[in-house]
Amino acid sequence: MQAMTNENKNILKTGTTTVGVRTKECVVLAADQKATMGYFVAGTDTKKVFKLTDRIAITMAGGVGDAQTLVRFLRSQAKLFEIERETAITTKALVTFLSNILSNSRFYPFMIQFIVGGYTNGTAAMYNMDMAGGVSGVNDYTVTGSGSEFAMGVLDNQYKASMRRDEAVKLAIAAVNAGRKRDAASGGDSVTVLVIDDKGIMEMDRKDVDKILAAM
Repeated sequence: MQAMTNENKNILKTGTTTVGVRTKECVVLAADQKATMGYFVAGTDTKKVFKLTDRIAITMAGGVGDAQTLVRFLRSQAKLFEIERETAITTKALVTFLSNILSNSRFYPFMIQFIVGGYTNGTAAMYNMDMAGGVSGVNDYTVTGSGSEFAMGVLDNQYKASMRRDEAVKLAIAAVNAGRKRDAASGGDSVTVLVIDDKGIMEMDRKDVDKILAAM
């Protein structure tokens, strides 16, 4: 993620590596933890994967302020939906809502790329979204951010449709780690990992993530 200034706005790109991996039983969302301001490293433990509801989460690559604003708004709207309709919002409904926000703001856009993952109505679902509100449903894996090409190489080579939860977690971490190693704008202390399945959302303990990283 990056903080934008007038001096460097023309040279900054979306600095981050975020990954989503979907299997039949879960969605795994992962991201690096480096935040940059131009060529300055602003943080090494930045959170880029956010829980929106008990069963839906989102990754963001882009401006920190835009990310925080949208997370707050999506959380409040998801809660309002649940109160008014006495049922939890689905992944698809929340994605459609976000898409409408982004489309309406396309002439003054939120400078962010998104991956939304959830497990609602007994189904794992994942979507890739651009800053203009374009939505692509994803059945296997997706990436955003400046480290995308490095992460995608790992995913293309190692993803299997039949892989289990633990395998998907390790693959997501490996893909993000490729971005951390080769992309100058990605990095940080570790990798943030959220796993979404029929039991809800579980954020992996950093010690467990670091053990997987150490074995790579």
